[in-house]
Amino acid sequence: MDPFQNRCLDITRRHFLRDCGVGVGKMALAGLLAERLGAQTAPAFVNPMAPHPGHFTGKAKAVIHLFMAGAPSHLDLFDFKPDLTKMDGKPLPASVTEGQRLAFIRADAAVMGPQFKFARYGQSGMEISEALPYLSKIVDDICLIRSCHTDQFNHAPAQTFFQTGFAVPGRPSIGSWATYGLGCVTSDLPAFVVLSTGSGISGGSGLWSSGFLPSIYTGVRFRNQGDPILNVTNPAGIDPTLQRDTIDLVSNLNHKRLDATGDPEIATRLANYEMAFRMQTSAPELMDLRSETKETLDLYGCDPAVPSFARACLLARRMIERGVRFVNIFHEGWDAHSDVVGNHRKNCKETDQASAALVIDLKRRGLLDETLVAWGGEFGRTPMVESNAALGRARGRDHHPKAYSMWMAGGGIKPGVIHGATDDLGYNIVTDPVHVHDIQATLLHCLGFDHERLTYRAQGRDFRLTDVHGNVVKQILA
Repeated sequence: MDPFQNRCLDITRRHFLRDCGVGVGKMALAGLLAERLGAQTAPAFVNPMAPHPGHFTGKAKAVIHLFMAGAPSHLDLFDFKPDLTKMDGKPLPASVTEGQRLAFIRADAAVMGPQFKFARYGQSGMEISEALPYLSKIVDDICLIRSCHTDQFNHAPAQTFFQTGFAVPGRPSIGSWATYGLGCVTSDLPAFVVLSTGSGISGGSGLWSSGFLPSIYTGVRFRNQGDPILNVTNPAGIDPTLQRDTIDLVSNLNHKRLDATGDPEIATRLANYEMAFRMQTSAPELMDLRSETKETLDLYGCDPAVPSFARACLLARRMIERGVRFVNIFHEGWDAHSDVVGNHRKNCKETDQASAALVIDLKRRGLLDETLVAWGGEFGRTPMVESNAALGRARGRDHHPKAYSMWMAGGGIKPGVIHGATDDLGYNIVTDPVHVHDIQATLLHCLGFDHERLTYRAQGRDFRLTDVHGNVVKQILA
């Protein structure tokens, strides 16, 4: 037998207590003191969604993010390049595409020129595609960024990267960071609401997850039909008094457990039970659009009975009025690997009027200055055509992370300006590049945060939305 094992067998509990200098009495005293100390310092319930200030006073109090999942083509909507028409059918110079990773086409694929006519609008003279007739009427209220770029070139990672600052699911989303930092001014609706239209979302529910933040900061997805949230209506036989008594009983038990453990997820549970009870009144009222005037419904192009992007935008305005902090509307369907003209005509018809109406409506109600509206996707599209007979694809465009466009309005953003530029082919950025982390930093700045200081400790280190990157785009701030 190992001599070391022999020595271990000789050590008794009496030897241990004697040699380490801790007797049974001292251990008992330590336990009593810890119990008494725990009773004195047990955390009282604090609502994790209580409103609190940012690092400074931000111009924006709320955000409505219109996320065009699938990636609209900047070349056909926002960034007119006549040189592409001259090169139509020819390959780009090899020096332009050198080192570029492409998803479905070869680097020597033929160029395809802009598929829509462009014209200049407003006092700013902003050049916009004919596919966006409603946006063209509000160009002096928006800031158009033509120099966005990202690190990801496939949809799910790029969408996750834009929403969470990381390409792999598991990090908190922008809306979660905003509500963690600011809390919420309403107790009748969730602070962070998610709506979706179109054909589904590649990135899935990780796009509005709270990640390692307490789950109270997760986005609440509202349904397009029926009850906005499952089970918001009581089943037959359950009256409000019985439900209130049940919630109070469960709440008392949860409070006892919270006092004993201080677990933030119990605080989340307490807040959610109360929120769910109040939402049985507030959510149906929110979703009932009969109080809206015909003029407002016509402005958005909204049929209250039909789920649509227009209805989602009108609901977003109603949520902001009621104190919701962050609204994400995902419109999936822009992935035009084939028939970019048909794809973009359809999606612009579904989104253009309501997007512009949202800005107009917020402005006339005095809410635009304190509400930041952002519109855009996860990356751009190539100037080269995608055609693949085997996949049934023709006259489309591939993924392009090196350059794309998005626009913002309100909430501390300078109106009627264009920021950044791409080269004559719309392929590379030539002035004022804006990385996804820069967009995130700017959005947080408008809400009143220094993105480097808005952190949360998890797994032994401090995390932030922008990771170790990002700069506020000061040139676009009002």
